[in-house]
Amino acid sequence: MSEQPTTLPTELFGLQGRVAVVTGGTGVLGGTMARGLARAGAKVGVLGRRQEKAEAAAREIEEEGGEALALPADVLDREKLEDACEAVIERWGRLDVLVNAAGGNLARATLEPGQSFFDLPVEDMDAVVALNLKGTLLASQVFGEAMARGGRCSIVNVSSMAAERAMTRVVGYGVAKAGVENATRWLAAELARSFGEGMRVNAIAPGFFVGEQNRALLLNEDGTPTTRGQTIIDHTPAARFGDPEDLIGTLIWLCGPGSGFVNGVVVPVDGGFSAFSGV
Repeated sequence: MSEQPTTLPTELFGLQGRVAVVTGGTGVLGGTMARGLARAGAKVGVLGRRQEKAEAAAREIEEEGGEALALPADVLDREKLEDACEAVIERWGRLDVLVNAAGGNLARATLEPGQSFFDLPVEDMDAVVALNLKGTLLASQVFGEAMARGGRCSIVNVSSMAAERAMTRVVGYGVAKAGVENATRWLAAELARSFGEGMRVNAIAPGFFVGEQNRALLLNEDGTPTTRGQTIIDHTPAARFGDPEDLIGTLIWLCGPGSGFVNGVVVPVDGGFSAFSGV
């Protein structure tokens, strides 16, 4: 019997020579994801709405020894996305990975305590659905078309615990992320059937991480959990909020060759929240 070739961990989980774009790469989670991809060897385009923040995030990656490119663009502006895609191809000649981290909730689409769903303006729900769902689909169209010309490529979307179960107050966000999960499965099947098994689409569903948009919901000014924050911790077996670095291992796995036969899945990174009944 001939010996099977040995595959090194660096071959399975390294991203050397790969080119990635992270939308929302100027945010807390997106920025950490961008830096994590760079540490794994990828060249990273950092896409965000504000040029100065995109440049600062790219500079931080380069200060750590990585290679990065600032891509000022709004995920709802197709023309700006196309400009960003052209900049990536001009700089590095290819695109292998797209991480759709742009999104989040909007305060005006969140029910205040005592507010009725019937009082929630539909235009505010439209805005949060557009940011999360349309932004993911539009970026996947623009960057995915460039990726489909290459070989083995990976799109990783970002979902949420709010997609799977109903959560109080965040109706627009929950609906939007449920759409992202459905779109992930649909795109996984469609793109693999059209362009081959090397074109994969998966998603990460983070548990509860403290970011700019939800800090006031989860933490008091003194850093202690709010009532809502403590309820979340009590229903998380890990008994804490997530650290953005907790997302990196799963992200690198989904982006690299180690997950080559994984397509159309949503991976929870939630400290056990989705597995626990609360009883």
